[in-house]
Amino acid sequence: MSQDSTRTGRPAAGSGLPRERRRTTRGLRPLPELTRDLVAQMKRLVSAELALFKAEMSAKAKAAGIGAGLLVGALVFVFFALGVLVTAAVLAFALVVPAWLAALIVAGILILLALLAALIGRASLKRGVPPLPDDLGSELRADAHALKGQQP
Repeated sequence: MSQDSTRTGRPAAGSGLPRERRRTTRGLRPLPELTRDLVAQMKRLVSAELALFKAEMSAKAKAAGIGAGLLVGALVFVFFALGVLVTAAVLAFALVVPAWLAALIVAGILILLALLAALIGRASLKRGVPPLPDDLGSELRADAHALKGQQP
């Protein structure tokens, strides 16, 4: 029956190492195991970063699409408004003021509506351009620090 090395100070049967040596290596993992863990963690990190990148890019693309759609809608509105509403509005204002003044009033109103729609569309389009994630640089720096074992 072998004696417990922690009580006697002698190596346990078959260990071949002094008591102090066994104590310093106890709890350390072999290099191949550490390498496997590092590779697994890197895979998880890369897949998580890609998922975050995809989510941010889809949100920016959606905002850009909405902005572009609003700008196209503004142009379509201007096109049809100039054909149909101008005539009706000018005729309506011509009942109150001279025809030339009625045409100027209607044109000014249409230009203001087009300008308002274009400004709203441009603001929405700016939220999606440039199509880069907001904090990609800081995340990559933090990952690099973590790989080096440094605090961010």
